[in-house]
Amino acid sequence: MPKDTTPGKPTTRRYSPDEKTAAVRMVRTLRAELGTEHGTVNRVAAQLGYGTESLRSWVRQADIDEGHVPGVSTSDAARLKELEQEVRELKRANEILKRAAKFLRGGARPPAQEVAAFIDANRDDVVAGRRLGVELICSMLQVAPSSYYEFKNRQPSARARRDDVMTPIVRQLWEDNYRVYGARKVWKSARRAGHDVGRDQVARLMRAAGIEGVRRTKRVRTTKPDPDMPRHPDLVGRDFTATEPNQLWVTDLTYVPTWAGVAYVCFIIDAHSRMIVGWRVASHMRTTMVLDAIEMARWSRGTQLTGLRCHSDAGSQFTSIRYGERLAEIGAVPSIGTVGDSYDNALAETVNGYYKAELIRGPAREGRPWKSVEDVELATLSWVHWHNHDRLHGYLADVPPAEFEQSFYATKRTDQLLVGIQ
Repeated sequence: MPKDTTPGKPTTRRYSPDEKTAAVRMVRTLRAELGTEHGTVNRVAAQLGYGTESLRSWVRQADIDEGHVPGVSTSDAARLKELEQEVRELKRANEILKRAAKFLRGGARPPAQEVAAFIDANRDDVVAGRRLGVELICSMLQVAPSSYYEFKNRQPSARARRDDVMTPIVRQLWEDNYRVYGARKVWKSARRAGHDVGRDQVARLMRAAGIEGVRRTKRVRTTKPDPDMPRHPDLVGRDFTATEPNQLWVTDLTYVPTWAGVAYVCFIIDAHSRMIVGWRVASHMRTTMVLDAIEMARWSRGTQLTGLRCHSDAGSQFTSIRYGERLAEIGAVPSIGTVGDSYDNALAETVNGYYKAELIRGPAREGRPWKSVEDVELATLSWVHWHNHDRLHGYLADVPPAEFEQSFYATKRTDQLLVGIQ
């Protein structure tokens, strides 16, 4: 029987179980009449218009099912196929649960937007030969597919639209500040920039964006002073308050490992405004680097600062004669805390601590090492400018040191009486 190739019709024919059984029975009957198997399949297939190989496989499978020849029976093959399909489904289900383990760990059902985002991210992935699909993922997460489609077709809420606007702003503020700000300071920065946003919203957006503030680590002690060496008296007594600029400076040394050696850093900080008035980065920790920092401070604050106290620890740089002479030139007096007591120079230690946390080991470095002393010096230059003019200080009611001093001098000018001109 010629094959029907009429356009629109299927090119292969499907046979019912009854047709297959009848064809097999005809082959066996013909074999019994002729006493041979040769040509019987071809003859029956030609007369019925069936495929020869199809009929041959039916006869072979019937012999296996009836136990005449060894092989896998139809029932065993069907069961094996079911088991293989079950294994594939289990693989797909396990893959979904493995991917969803992160946000299912809390126990409560995640928000609808997180579920929808998870489904969108995984629905087209092929596992065990098939796409995961929406329905399977929803069944594993115990979420109705209609809920997913309803959420996808729903118009974004006012909060979602607001979040879409604020998320890039929050991230940019975090990026612009060395990636060190936590939720409170990002919120303060956003308010200063004119954005009407709440602290809880900022914290939520930062969590959703996967960003957070820097954490400080334990300080490493760098100096071991000799308690028997003569030194200047303690004129501070752990009271790091000042009513106006240039009353109290604090200073200390810290270090930064680089590929080219150790970089030593000296900061001089005004206790009134937390302004870094002088600093120096060098490949050594001799007294000259401290003198250079003092020279920078005197040019930025004035050459005569009578009544200024400059507090430090008992390192050899700060007990040297040249250090005392340089302070005396500007009318300042040195002050040194107790030996081996970090609390007696806590303000300087604090600045060193967040300098390390924000710049040296900060998130903006992304784990990259420092190559040279010059690299540290250039980066410190930018960081000090940011510290003085942009960094928000909680001690100063969340304003930068430069702005704090400007407000102080502006207030001081308005308090003065105007002198009339005769």
